Amino acid sequence: MARHLYTGGRRRRWALLAVALTLTATIPLLRGHGAEPAVVHVPEAVAPEKPVFYVDPHGPAAVEARNLERQGRHDQAAALRRIAGQPVATWLTDTRPATLTRAEALVGDAARAGRVPLLVLYSIPHRDCSGPSAGGAQDATAYRKWVLDLALVLRGHRALVILEPDAVAQAATGCLTAARTAERYRLLADAVETLRALPGVRVYLDAGNPTWVPSATMAPALRRSGATRAHGLALNVANFETTKDNLAYGAELSRLLGDAHFVIDTSRNGNGPAHRGAGGPTAGHWCNPPGRRLGTPPTLRTGNRLADAYLWIKRPGESDGACGGGAPPAGRWYPAYALALAG
Repeated sequence: MARHLYTGGRRRRWALLAVALTLTATIPLLRGHGAEPAVVHVPEAVAPEKPVFYVDPHGPAAVEARNLERQGRHDQAAALRRIAGQPVATWLTDTRPATLTRAEALVGDAARAGRVPLLVLYSIPHRDCSGPSAGGAQDATAYRKWVLDLALVLRGHRALVILEPDAVAQAATGCLTAARTAERYRLLADAVETLRALPGVRVYLDAGNPTWVPSATMAPALRRSGATRAHGLALNVANFETTKDNLAYGAELSRLLGDAHFVIDTSRNGNGPAHRGAGGPTAGHWCNPPGRRLGTPPTLRTGNRLADAYLWIKRPGESDGACGGGAPPAGRWYPAYALALAG
């Protein structure tokens, strides 16, 4: 996600996404081949935003909404359609062949629909430092092969990729040994290079959130991880910090990284973060905190020069972890929480 990215200038660097804000439906958002399209500026008042990102009709919210409708629970079904009708990211979380098959099917469906899929790569070795989402590739060799295999799947297609939530922030805060930290930075930098070599793919490197790692500490870690070769940074993934605070944090990182752009996860930040209790962050601050709401729907119209998009990267309604109250493990569908977010 960083950027002095395309030092060739702002036009070349960002024309591929800006085009979706401005032009006719005949020009695609992310071209896989050929010259970048020219930007045709149309006043927003007469140019409603056209759909750009792919909405998966088989996502858990859509499936649940259909089930509720069949049961006659129309109000709940309508609430869940607030999630099901939005483009949300698909998380690729392991190196099994089935994950590649899933990715191939998704990008194919998106291409046939004329839309851009949102993908999250989340399988870095030693992922989540023994936290609730611990796992990842067995080693560096397996991870590099996985990224290359995914690149083959994405070749010739359009996609927006969020690269490894939490990976840089956790390394920067010392959850890994020195050797594993250095390896992680190398793996991320290599992944950035592999993905950005694909003409239709935009890659955003995860950069944590405003309350986690100070920008002066985060920026050097991002730089070591290939941020200035990515198309931008991703902020607030799976978190609840306000858009305003993320814009300020992103501006700080941008200044330190040569005008880096960024995207912000607004999927669950409609009410901002939960208050930190005496028990600290594990006391419900980040793990399925109650009283949260859906945030700004996905859009490329942010009104901020540095903010390329507001996206729903974390899938609203999927658990952050088995942290009480009947919550399932991280990444599992959590119907009660989904309804609370959409209510």
